[in-house]
Amino acid sequence: MIQITAIRREGGEQHEHITAVQWRNTSTGRTGQSTRQTIVEWLSESRANQAVVSDGDRWAYVAVRHPTGRAPYIQTRADETWTDNLLALPEY
Repeated sequence: MIQITAIRREGGEQHEHITAVQWRNTSTGRTGQSTRQTIVEWLSESRANQAVVSDGDRWAYVAVRHPTGRAPYIQTRADETWTDNLLALPEY
């Protein structure tokens, strides 16, 4: 599992404008950064691949959204509701 710790946006302020993320592997402590497309592909290839965002007390899972006619993007989902946890992260 990875924890997304920061985001990069271009061309706007919404989820579809996230172009890259910084992350930390929760098991190994390894850190890195990946493009949105890489994260979308990684999350889509296996249910075992999971990404989360934490506010310190709670976790929100990151999921892939597939809007019609546009590129897929990532957004958090908690209790079956799309949330804005990714947008609250610092930018790099």
